[in-house]
Amino acid sequence: MPAPIRLDYRAQPSLLAFVSQVWRPSRGFSGDGKLPDIEARWTGHRALPPQLADYFGLSGLPVGDGLSILYPHTVSFPMLMAVLSHPAFPLPIWRLLQVRNRLTLHEAIAPDAVLDFTVRTGARRVLEKGAEMDLHVSAESGGRTLWEGVNTFYARGRFATVGTAAAAAPASPAVAGEARADWEMSAQGCWRYGRLSGDINPLHMNNWYARRFGYAGAFAHPQRVIGLCLAHLGAAHHAPMKLETW
Repeated sequence: MPAPIRLDYRAQPSLLAFVSQVWRPSRGFSGDGKLPDIEARWTGHRALPPQLADYFGLSGLPVGDGLSILYPHTVSFPMLMAVLSHPAFPLPIWRLLQVRNRLTLHEAIAPDAVLDFTVRTGARRVLEKGAEMDLHVSAESGGRTLWEGVNTFYARGRFATVGTAAAAAPASPAVAGEARADWEMSAQGCWRYGRLSGDINPLHMNNWYARRFGYAGAFAHPQRVIGLCLAHLGAAHHAPMKLETW
């Protein structure tokens, strides 16, 4: 069994390190079908006032006494990149698309809180036309877990091994009721949000690149869209809170 991999950071991981790993060859999944045991920790994060102003301005969330459930989800994204771009991860990061998030805010997070983030690999599920992989994230402060998230990534392809039956793709939840708001996303701020969140995927920046992957064009960062949804719903600062996004 391969040795566990542990990554420790005292500051936000460098985006340049991720870029250097984007086009690395794929290692493929191990014979047991499990993801390698990778854990990354980032200790001592404190949001600076300019960063918070940028975050609220770009996400559409109103300023409140506590940070939104989306704040740890957004600022911890470079930690996900650190795990997904590690040479031991079985697939190159450019093949992965984030498709679901299950977020839990256990208690309110003060704007000046010092947060310690941990990201670790979770389960892998083989589907008929691809595979899903989970990354688990937590944010602690003073030894208390304030927030947790499960981020699910999808890769197209045939990954079933001998004796492994493909699982059915999970169905998205039914949504009933009337729309609360309707708006058009601004095309401005994509690069600024990418620098803020660490998500510099060209799918959010460049129409030509997005079309190469079958999309109509570049599309806004999902975290940014969800922030505007919560703002329109008046649910930006509820705590405790659970949020599932698809």
